[in-house]
Amino acid sequence: MAGTLPTAAPAAAADPQRLSVDLAASEGPVMLGANGALYGLGDDGVPSDAMLEPLKITSISQKPEGGAQHPNGDALTVSKSFFRNGGGEINVMMQDIYAKWPYENLGIDDYLTKVDKITKEVSADPNSDRFVYIPFNEPDFIWYSLNGSDQAQYEVERDRFFEHWKTVYHRIRAIDPDATIAGPNETGFYPRFVKDFLTFAKRENVLPQVFTWHELSSGSLRDFQGHYDQYRALEREAGIAPLKINIDEYANRRDLSVPGQLVQWVSMFERNKVYANQAYWDAAGNMDGNVVRSNIPNGGWWFFRWYAGLTGDTVKVTPPQANTIDTLQGLASLDTSRRQAQVLLGGSAGDADVVVENVSRAVFGRTVTATVAEAAWSGYEGQHATPRVLTRTKLKVADDGTVKVPLRGLHKMSAYRIVLTPGGSGTPSAASVPWSASYEAEDAAITDGKVYTQGTVSNANGYAASGTKDVGSLNTATSKVDFSVTVPKDGTYDLAILYGNQSGGPATQKLSIDGEDPVTVSYPSTENWTYRAKKDVTVRLSAGTHVLTLAKGDKEVTLDRVDLTARASQPSASYEATLADVSGKPSYDYSSSAGVGTGALVLRSGDRAVFDVYAPRDGYYTVVPRASAALQLALHGETVAAAPGRSLRLYLVAGNNRVAVTAKHAAVRSLDVTGDGSSTGTLSYEAGSATLRGGAKLVDSAHASAGSYIGELGNSAASTAEFTVDAPRSGRYVLVVSYAHNDRRDNGHAYNTDIMSRTADITVGSAAPRRVTFKNTWSLEDYWTVGVPVDLRKGSNKVTFGNAAAWAPNIDRIELGRVVG
Repeated sequence: MAGTLPTAAPAAAADPQRLSVDLAASEGPVMLGANGALYGLGDDGVPSDAMLEPLKITSISQKPEGGAQHPNGDALTVSKSFFRNGGGEINVMMQDIYAKWPYENLGIDDYLTKVDKITKEVSADPNSDRFVYIPFNEPDFIWYSLNGSDQAQYEVERDRFFEHWKTVYHRIRAIDPDATIAGPNETGFYPRFVKDFLTFAKRENVLPQVFTWHELSSGSLRDFQGHYDQYRALEREAGIAPLKINIDEYANRRDLSVPGQLVQWVSMFERNKVYANQAYWDAAGNMDGNVVRSNIPNGGWWFFRWYAGLTGDTVKVTPPQANTIDTLQGLASLDTSRRQAQVLLGGSAGDADVVVENVSRAVFGRTVTATVAEAAWSGYEGQHATPRVLTRTKLKVADDGTVKVPLRGLHKMSAYRIVLTPGGSGTPSAASVPWSASYEAEDAAITDGKVYTQGTVSNANGYAASGTKDVGSLNTATSKVDFSVTVPKDGTYDLAILYGNQSGGPATQKLSIDGEDPVTVSYPSTENWTYRAKKDVTVRLSAGTHVLTLAKGDKEVTLDRVDLTARASQPSASYEATLADVSGKPSYDYSSSAGVGTGALVLRSGDRAVFDVYAPRDGYYTVVPRASAALQLALHGETVAAAPGRSLRLYLVAGNNRVAVTAKHAAVRSLDVTGDGSSTGTLSYEAGSATLRGGAKLVDSAHASAGSYIGELGNSAASTAEFTVDAPRSGRYVLVVSYAHNDRRDNGHAYNTDIMSRTADITVGSAAPRRVTFKNTWSLEDYWTVGVPVDLRKGSNKVTFGNAAAWAPNIDRIELGRVVG
């Protein structure tokens, strides 16, 4: 982790960069426009509700229902989860009705029949006003050639597109008179065409309600501001009032999942108040590289969670270098009613001073508490715990109204959040930052392996890798990587391994310390060898220097970087109440900066605060509310009374858990969570204990927890698996299903991995069945978990899995934990 010190620090080799924030220069209300994703949703439940709701997503882009371009991501299907989690608009990529890429050109008449079908289906939906029709996708190179240097040929192609745009526009409006239509949706910003299009569309009364184009190169970080300014100038020249803009595809593989890259993109879109959706380069259903499995955050997700937490107005940020690729950039907000300022920044290594100007004493007083946290890069599929608070420091507001927050040792791939709140009395608790060090695989001693360069500025669609390099081709019996590491004291250390597993199933390496007997490290599958994930193990080391060796095991694994972190007695995190999502009209009390330093959220009847609580695995955790009076906590549909400072033992699912807090009248400082997922008190049933009917059967598997799983389940009403569960008490439980499947439908797409989900209908006793979605696990031998709240009565309960219409996932085992343990 970066050491971030808001006090005087030793002189660095180079002067710190300066990023300034002017709280008096409002850019307008926070819009949250840049948090969208193309094919960010795969199915209803992929991603989970707990991953979608906190992001406050304003727009996503999906294919029309039944579209042949990809096997899932249908707009009407995913709209259920999108809208119930507060989503804004869904862009319907109408040409994704076609199977091939680029789209097969069967003529405009063929397309018009498809336009009719799509429009009728969308306009019949109860939420039809929240869908946006995008009739053409990248027409400058698909079906039309709009970027040629031959002016005469350009005009022929342009006019053909204009004719078709007008025809399709009127066709949509004939069926859906109130339709919102977006376009023209080119691969980039091309002013010659934009000028002509605006002139034509205004003259013919076929202007889109949303103007769209794509920004899909590293150069966009340099050029977008100019594109935006030129577009607005062309609008004015054409006499057109400002249209809503959606950059409905942005960023490259090297950017997605990387907080330090994402902040550069988001900052330029948010300050210009445009909407934007991340591009779809890999698999659907993970918010374009920001959700692990279905419910687990990575570093990119936490960055977008921070972004969703901005309130009030955004304010002017002046970076060290404006409009420059891969440099320190940021965005900031001021909420005078909450008396909070927030700054999100990143994109550069080294040292920086964040200077906040015009800090009003009427809002903040004479001192502020500055809370600094880091969201690191954990890979596309690497879990990331709650961002670590690096410092909590009380600072004086200078006579000129400035506050300087020095940041030291920034990591290029990380993003950072600074929260300023009134200082009040007292002193915030010091942040607990354990010793940590990182070691790049390419810098280690490599035997029978090869260093590869991945995503860079010039190879923007290469995958992200720490330091842009990794070590692959570790595929011989003698292949290994020796890391020389030095630790400050004897103890247990967490070893995080950033890796890729291209084997098509679980793979192993042998981990040894100083040549001693090795232990086996098992790596779950990843999409491919460069789609980075993270494996966490623990090692015991004495003070001094050691050689940690990762050698080939049963299959080939690629290594990127290892991180060593001194292990605390138990993982813990404090979630600040004044930074929680709120509803009602709670007030904010900053009279004391004790504890987490960010004051207290005062809840009264009708108010609610929702915390996003991370769990590294399914199991029980200790939850302690820091409050002045009694509260009620709601989790998994269960509500429990909570006394101030008293521990509760609650069952959390792996990944994110939304915990809601209410009170008659209480000042809440934080929700403190400790533990690593205890299974004590849970009920566990292996596949072999189920009663199988209708062709469902046990299948041997070396990777299943008890050596077998339930396969060939479903595809018939008669095919079921029934577990008999003996509950010690009645109440609300979480049913955790360990499962696997690897359904795909490969359309031969140039770059997307077309995975599919399976569903199962789960019936508990005489209750109505509940349909649950299970995302593809990358292989038949990788077992993931999904948690489902269920109600059990004391004694025997029947829990039945089935799917009358299609195959259900393979089931390894189930575990049940009462929500309140």
